[in-house]
Amino acid sequence: MAAQAKIANHADTDGHFRRKPSQFRNWISDDPQAEFPAEKGRYFLYLNLGCPWAHRTNIVHKLKGLENIIQVVVMGCILTSDGWLYDDSPGSEPHDPLYGFTKHSQLYFKADPNYTGRYTVPALWDRKRETIVNNESSEIIRMLYTAFDRFVHPPLRENAKPLLPADKWAEIEVMNEWVYNKINNGVYKCGFATAQDAYDANIKSLFEGLDDVEAHLASTRLATSPMPFLFGDHITEADIRLYTTIVRFDVAYHTLFKCNLKMVRHDYPKLHDWLRRIYWDTSAETNAGAFRKTTDFKAIKQGYTHSLKQSVVPAGPVLEVLPLV
Repeated sequence: MAAQAKIANHADTDGHFRRKPSQFRNWISDDPQAEFPAEKGRYFLYLNLGCPWAHRTNIVHKLKGLENIIQVVVMGCILTSDGWLYDDSPGSEPHDPLYGFTKHSQLYFKADPNYTGRYTVPALWDRKRETIVNNESSEIIRMLYTAFDRFVHPPLRENAKPLLPADKWAEIEVMNEWVYNKINNGVYKCGFATAQDAYDANIKSLFEGLDDVEAHLASTRLATSPMPFLFGDHITEADIRLYTTIVRFDVAYHTLFKCNLKMVRHDYPKLHDWLRRIYWDTSAETNAGAFRKTTDFKAIKQGYTHSLKQSVVPAGPVLEVLPLV
């Protein structure tokens, strides 16, 4: 029971939240001789609809048109003392379709009976070797960019529509680093803090990061119109990694995680425009709406409410993402 209780405890004893590193770090390759070669129907992507790290992988899965190549398995969005469960809630499978498991932890123990870490999502599963290939979202999305390209529609391949373009790679890497530390993980360092000094130490950094994104978007303006995305006319990895935090900001982090110095919709006009542009897009740029189709606000609010051991789910804001005008 002591080990189970730790699952839903987020902060360390000093009140600070420190994210633990992912433990499964293998790689799927387009090389047929690789340990984990790309094959149609071999791999399963486990996630829930509330988690922003899993959301990254779900977006890329849709952007790349991998629906018939890699099966997505969705579990419930409420973290319990037993970890994530298949609870048959809206969006959740009634059980793991491969093994009939009712707990996500059972998949981890099938991969490694001696596993001692957290039972996190996303998790990329190999049904042939019966193991987790990788449970680090930043690595999973990069596998999906190229490893399965021979199976997907040519216009969606990385060489035709790069999510990590070579000429922007260095700049994207720099942005990824500070966006992760200040924003993606920064909201958690505020929301899961259990001591005032821990919260105070991170709230300033979070909003400095948001200010930096606003300034970056302002700097990409052309003479007559803004660049639509973080690095120009097309979506890149930087947009994907930022989106999953920003789309949750006003609806969850501002209220539940006490990230309440400012709101995106009222205080960051360029960031707000960027969010709405991506969310409402249904063009080929987002493969007919990959961002909006993978965003479930009910799961987001419920998941974060229960992660804080609360039971009352906030109602607002009335429109989670305001329409484009």
